[in-house]
Amino acid sequence: MARITRTAKLDKGEKHLRRVRRVCETLPETWEKLSHGEPTFFVGKKVFAMFSNNHHHDGHIAVVIPAAIGIQAMLIESAPDKFYKPPYVGGAGWVGLELDRIKDDELAFHLREAWRLIAPAKVRAAFESSAADSE
Repeated sequence: MARITRTAKLDKGEKHLRRVRRVCETLPETWEKLSHGEPTFFVGKKVFAMFSNNHHHDGHIAVVIPAAIGIQAMLIESAPDKFYKPPYVGGAGWVGLELDRIKDDELAFHLREAWRLIAPAKVRAAFESSAADSE
């Protein structure tokens, strides 16, 4: 019985990781590596998203991202079923997004905003310029 549960958990986590990767790979100069045992996404040398597949058995299949000042509290207060304050980085304003409870378009929005907060100014400016040109 435990084997079936473990397989289901891994399949569910892998499905959500694919969702996160799909968005992240569209963002310039983004790369991924394992950090603290989980897939972590960088722009330049800085982290902008960390996947969490029941990390330390916390029950969350989520992505953890930085949020602008005041946004973390607003998100958690408005939808505590979708957003949470993660350990370690939550005190620095990062927010966890419960992937089972968030749709693809909202996930993409939050990942892009996190990328914008962390991306070097030149990279961000080039991306925003090319996005404006395509509209």
